[in-house]
Amino acid sequence: MPPTTPGPRTPAHDRADSTRFPAAVDVALQEAGWQPGRWDIQQAEHWADTLRAHASPAGHRHTVFPAAVEAWAEFGDLHLTGPGPGRHIAPTPFAINPLHGLHLARTLGDLGRALETDVAPLGREELTTDGTTYTQATLAIDAEGRVYSLDHTGDWYLGPDLDTALGTLVLGTRPLRLGITAHVAD
Repeated sequence: MPPTTPGPRTPAHDRADSTRFPAAVDVALQEAGWQPGRWDIQQAEHWADTLRAHASPAGHRHTVFPAAVEAWAEFGDLHLTGPGPGRHIAPTPFAINPLHGLHLARTLGDLGRALETDVAPLGREELTTDGTTYTQATLAIDAEGRVYSLDHTGDWYLGPDLDTALGTLVLGTRPLRLGITAHVAD
């Protein structure tokens, strides 16, 4: 089992400027309460402990690893909304909180087996109707930091890292659908 303690903070965590993101993503992040240097490791560790302690009725358990803990520490509890109609698709409001995926240990475990990596919950894409918020898709992160969205239509690849995935979600960039590659016989 990989260690769950985050690695050393990278220079990206401590940058005082916000050129790390495209302008529209930076604005959406700051409006949601993010700022360069944000780091709530106590909240992230609480989520890690809660996920580790949870088991589904069938005994499925979550995996927790540094990439997930780091994402939760920097972006946890943020609720973001895209600034406009989106480049390819309409941006969906989303929240970074791994407990939205607490009861999805089997689903995320299945995805991890298919991808041959560990996968942890990251948050959810949301739909609000008449003041009630519903989960539209589950956001997940793998041990390498790649980010995915799982919804009723399939599993989607949002980017090789959280920064890219945030851009995909906020800007309404078309994600890549995960699927099985057909093998054609010669």
